[in-house]
Amino acid sequence: MLLALSSYHYIIIFSLTIIISYFFNLYAKKSGVPAVLMLIGLGVLINYSLRFSGIGKPDLLPVLEVLGVTGLILIVLEAALDLHLLKEKFSLIIRSFLSALIAFVATSYLSALTLSFLMGVEVLNVLLYTIPLSILSSAIILPSIDDLSPNKKEFMIYESTFSDIIGIIAFYAVLTVVGSNSSGAVYGEVFGNLALTIVVSVFISYLLIYVFQKITGHGKLFLLIAILLLLYSVGKLFHLSSLIIILIFGVILNNYNVFFGGDFKKFIDLKKVASVLEDMKIITAESAFVVRTFFFIIFGWSVYLGTLLNLKVVGIGLIIILLIYLIRGLILFLFNGKNIFPEIFLAPRGLITILLFFAIPEHLVLGKEFHGILLFVIITSCLIMTWSMISFKNQSAGSEKDMESDEVSGDNEIVD
Repeated sequence: MLLALSSYHYIIIFSLTIIISYFFNLYAKKSGVPAVLMLIGLGVLINYSLRFSGIGKPDLLPVLEVLGVTGLILIVLEAALDLHLLKEKFSLIIRSFLSALIAFVATSYLSALTLSFLMGVEVLNVLLYTIPLSILSSAIILPSIDDLSPNKKEFMIYESTFSDIIGIIAFYAVLTVVGSNSSGAVYGEVFGNLALTIVVSVFISYLLIYVFQKITGHGKLFLLIAILLLLYSVGKLFHLSSLIIILIFGVILNNYNVFFGGDFKKFIDLKKVASVLEDMKIITAESAFVVRTFFFIIFGWSVYLGTLLNLKVVGIGLIIILLIYLIRGLILFLFNGKNIFPEIFLAPRGLITILLFFAIPEHLVLGKEFHGILLFVIITSCLIMTWSMISFKNQSAGSEKDMESDEVSGDNEIVD
């Protein structure tokens, strides 16, 4: 049965959820445990508490999809507003892009070949499942890397953002190819849409920045976010790579000095644009926090842990996990050298992986086992990330203590 809840009950639930999530974030920063893992755990706890108490629960999967899309947009926008296009960072941007691209292609394709062999399914169909599992989760990575050095932190921001973009484009491209008889025409359509999206995105970004610097009064930032959500949704209806619109807008706004240089400089008021940028960063981060909180709790609410007891699920999940970290380690070594800890283990799967899984059409679903594999890979990759961040924090704390003891002993020698 479903309990009848008043509006006050819903307000209490909403408020307590935000408060709990806030303390999860505080604990995550101190401990290294991703807040997302705790949110999923809270959702699972609520799910099984309701089951054991005999209380029915509503179907929240439609809400999960809406939250996922909104969260995806906000997270990419939040990441884009942190990207600085400077000449000295050009090498970093190229390295992070190539790292994200090669790791994504290698992981998704090798995983698809492996699953195709084990399950007797065509590689192209299996790619719809391995592509989501090959995407780094910026929703988990970005809030968790404050303690990294500036270079490593920037690399992870660029890499996870590029991984999001590449993965989403690849997923919908493969989905289009699977449903088409002529793959050559589809490839042309995909690249044509990509080029068109980039051109449209640049034009819209310049126009929005020019218009919004002139708007005064309250509410303009939520108006801007609403327009971006509208553009994303309309773009998806026309099969455009809509996430690029969000990414390009964020990059241009955060680097307005670069994009509004020369003759374009006369079209903007630098102080007003700077004010819009700072306010946009705050409101995007706060909105992403709220959406991310409810998305992962509802996901935890929706999962069934019994699938993790299936040996086939665990076996396939372990193979994918092994491929993820072997490929990641090799690529990071090639691009960044030997100093690749802890980022070699910062490869969690999360919001986009879940969102794309639910976007697979019913007639292409290969079996319920893949939901168990999805859950296994997400939880395992998050646990590996947790271990690595805790180890990194302990290592950093040990290094600081050694430095302090060296300074003390050096002072003692001077006194002597």
